[in-house]
This record gives sequence, structure tokens and C-alpha cells, in this order.
Amino acid sequence: MKKRRIAILTGGGDCPGLNAVIRAVAKKAMGEGGEVIGIEDGFEGLVKNRVKKLQNSDVSGILTMGGTILGTSNIANPYHYAIEGKGCKLTFRDYHKKAINNFKKMKADALVAIGGDGTLSMAYRLFEDGIPIVGVPKTIDNDIVGTDITFGFDTAVSIATEGIDRVHTTAQSHHRVMIVEVMGRTAGWIALHSGVAGGGDIILIPEIPYDINIVVKKIKERHSKGKKFSIVVVAEGARPEGGDVVVQRIVKASTEAVRLGGIGFVLGDQIEKLTCIETRAVVLGHLQRGGSPTPFDRVLATQLGSKAMDFIDEGAFGYMVGIKQNDFTRVSLRDVANGKRLVPHDNYLVQAARSLGTCFGD
Repeated sequence: MKKRRIAILTGGGDCPGLNAVIRAVAKKAMGEGGEVIGIEDGFEGLVKNRVKKLQNSDVSGILTMGGTILGTSNIANPYHYAIEGKGCKLTFRDYHKKAINNFKKMKADALVAIGGDGTLSMAYRLFEDGIPIVGVPKTIDNDIVGTDITFGFDTAVSIATEGIDRVHTTAQSHHRVMIVEVMGRTAGWIALHSGVAGGGDIILIPEIPYDINIVVKKIKERHSKGKKFSIVVVAEGARPEGGDVVVQRIVKASTEAVRLGGIGFVLGDQIEKLTCIETRAVVLGHLQRGGSPTPFDRVLATQLGSKAMDFIDEGAFGYMVGIKQNDFTRVSLRDVANGKRLVPHDNYLVQAARSLGTCFGD
């Protein structure tokens, strides 16, 4: 086995399981006599040449830790790098050649890029420009093309489900409508899975635009049958038929400039006015992406990190480690860069939930 020098970075939002991947890559590489170079704060570290050689002590005991020991950034794009000037005014520069030169200075054999669709899209461009890259899919949103599952998703669903469980008691006690807003951007996977797991009466996801009148009708029907509370689980990217998403803020420096959020409060006001039932909204927000990863995510992240090293040994650069039908597969970074994995209308879980009386607002 050739002794390799491996560079590794984590990009995009933080996510439970990142450290488990770092640990797997580092331990496997070091076990083969190789070296591992950690790049700090994602592609920002690659542009600014902020790197450090990882030792066994750096990756020992991090399996259960949330976040990432390397740091991350969801605004650093080597091809469109934001520079803040006077008055917080932003200018943008193309620093991809600088990033490539810094990688060459490391004398690394490969770069493992761990991230979501934004990070892996940039990884694809850097691969096209000469860096040997292997991608590892990370996102709580579970929306990466080419893989059935991403690490971080199971943890986010577990946290969201616990949140839904906890609002059940106050909803029942006060005869309220309780709305739980979860993350997911333009994909409804978290809302769908946590909504079903938490017994949500109404689940609203981006892929199925909702009619507020149908939502209200469902709540009134439950009340007429003596069920004086309702649980609504709504994805941050959900929108009404013919309407738009609710935007929380615009981050111009970010690769994902539009930040969604607030649909729960908008929906709550509408429901209370149309039903005369007290309605409260809870936004789980970043609670879903923090803390220790679930055992499932620890195992998945470990497997993905180990498999990424296999890809490097095989010279399979320009690919992401994907999982299809419980088996590993090579997914071209080009495919990852060109789309998102959304919830299909005929998804079995959607159909199962409908058969049990769950309303999707359509």
C-alpha cells in the first residue's frame, strides 16, 4: 500500500458526524503509514493556506463530538471569494488559482472534501481544474443527488422528532394548534420523517405546495371530532400554492444567499385568524444541526470516511461516495453539482402518511 499524504476539509454548515469522517480518514491513512493535512474552515483555509498536520491525538475521542475540529465556512467560494471593505461593502475575487497553488504546496496526493451540494459543487470545479478530489456527502437536509442517505440527517430527524413530542403535551393541555418549523431548505425530508415519527396531523413540505383552506379544514374536522389540538410540522421551504417562500434574510457573501425561515409564524397567524383557535409556533432552527451524532450517523460517517480512502487508493477522483440500496457507489461530482434530491410525490412514506389521515395541504 502506497503511503499517501491526504488533505481534508469540511465545508458548508456544521453537521453531526463530521468529526467521525475526519477520524475515519485520518486513522485509516495513518494506519497505512500516511499523513493527513487538515485544512481549516473549509475552502477559506485552502485560499488562505491555513493548514495543520493532524496527529493521532487530534482525532482520538472525537467520534461522539458534534461540529468539526477543522472548522467550516458556508461563504468561502474560491471562484467567487467575498472580501469585506469599508462600511461592510463586499467585493468578490476569483481566487481559485491561489487555492490550487496552496494545495500543490501541501504536496498532497488527494483532497477529501466533506460537504453538501454547495461544497461538492465547488469541489467539482476544482477537480476540473486539476485537484484530485473525493467527495463525502454531508447535510442534515438529505438532499444530495446520487445518494439515498447523508450523515447528519438521522440526528436532525431525531432532534426534530423530540421537539414535536414535547409540544404534544402543551398542545393537548391548552387545546392549541402547535406548529413546529424544521430545516431542510428546498427539500422536505426532515419535515416528512420527523412529522411521521412525531405523529404530525399536518405535514407541509416544499415539494407539495399547500392550500391554507385545506389546512384549516383539517384542523376544524379534528375539532368537530373532539380532538381539540393539532400538530403542524412545516419545512422552512414550504410555500402556499401560487405563493412564495418566507425569506428570513439575505447573506450576499454566501454561496446559498437566501436564508429561509419564519413560515411557522406566518402560518400560525393565518390559522388562528381562520379557526379562532389559539396557535403557537416553534422554530427549531440550529438545534437540529448541533450536538452529538446518533449511533446511526456515527456508523455511517465512519463507513463513508473509510470508503473515501478506498476511492483514493483506486484513483477514483472526481467522485463522491454515495449509498444506493444499502451499498456504496461512485457518484460523479458533476451530477452532484447539477441538482438536488427532493421528495417525490409518490414517495412511499408520503403515501403511507396519507393512508393514515395525515394532511399535506393539497
